[in-house]
Amino acid sequence: MVFIDNEGVTDPHLNLALEEYALRHFDTNTDYLLFYINEPSIIIGRNQNTLEEINQEYITKKGIHVVRRISGGGAVYHDLGNLNFSFITNHDNASMHNFKKFTAPVIEVLKNFGIEAELIGRNDILIDGKKVSGTAQFTTGKRMFSHGTLLLSTDLNEVANALQVKMSKIQSKGHKSVRSRVANISDFLEEPLTIEAFRSLILEGLYANDKNFKTYKFTAEDREGIDKLKAEKYDDWNWNYGRSPKFNIQRTKRFPIGEIDLRIFVEKGHIAEFTVFGDFFGKKSVKELSAIFIGLPYEETAIKNALKDTDLTEYFGAIDRDDFITMIYGNDDDVTT
Repeated sequence: MVFIDNEGVTDPHLNLALEEYALRHFDTNTDYLLFYINEPSIIIGRNQNTLEEINQEYITKKGIHVVRRISGGGAVYHDLGNLNFSFITNHDNASMHNFKKFTAPVIEVLKNFGIEAELIGRNDILIDGKKVSGTAQFTTGKRMFSHGTLLLSTDLNEVANALQVKMSKIQSKGHKSVRSRVANISDFLEEPLTIEAFRSLILEGLYANDKNFKTYKFTAEDREGIDKLKAEKYDDWNWNYGRSPKFNIQRTKRFPIGEIDLRIFVEKGHIAEFTVFGDFFGKKSVKELSAIFIGLPYEETAIKNALKDTDLTEYFGAIDRDDFITMIYGNDDDVTT
């Protein structure tokens, strides 16, 4: 098995592009192992509704990346205290959904640290009943990868903050994450380890019996292809947010001018229907206002730009523009479902 050196890259957009590129373009007669460490980010499962999984206001404030991966499963938080591993192999029916096969060598290395880790359920590694690793798979039909996380010293407070959804009442068919009790591997170590030292020890353990250990270095062609994939896919809002399944939002709030009830239907990341109900008084028909939103990305900046030249008092009376925008796309605790 050849080790892929990602050269210390911590950009999750680039690391996920690198992983997919290796899956699709590297030698099909060779198995590969890739390690990568991401700066603070939320990695969304392929079939999830991004907005159902994240605290958008918090991650915007903190500058946390949001990137969709091509494998299924739930949303996970990554930071510089989390080591990600990916085994890239040929597809075979015996390996697909066989998480034990790919987690066994990782568990064995952890046991060499004196840690009693075990695979519980379908795809989680637990220590003392607490999850320290989750895994997922993806196949092209010919090649596949089995990848996972190893929480060494992740900021668990940030996990809760970044994945604590506040958006009111989103109804979709997206695959929703199931939160587990999580812990850091460092909690079970006698001596502290840096993430770099941990990475080296895991690598040494995985290749302890491999006399033909080799490291793959990227070619200029590889770099060009990875950068292209990153730009066209993993940097793209339509992939990370817009690819979410169809979903409905209902938000109701009482203002001094009366109650406003919004019903929003989002398809392929864009507003397909926008309906306003309520007991307010306005000069103009709210159908005219609703038409402004049709076709817009369901994204805060796009909504703000669409309303910048609109006089909302014509439709509702004396209402604050920012309050209305927060009602459409925000985490206002006063908004009810």
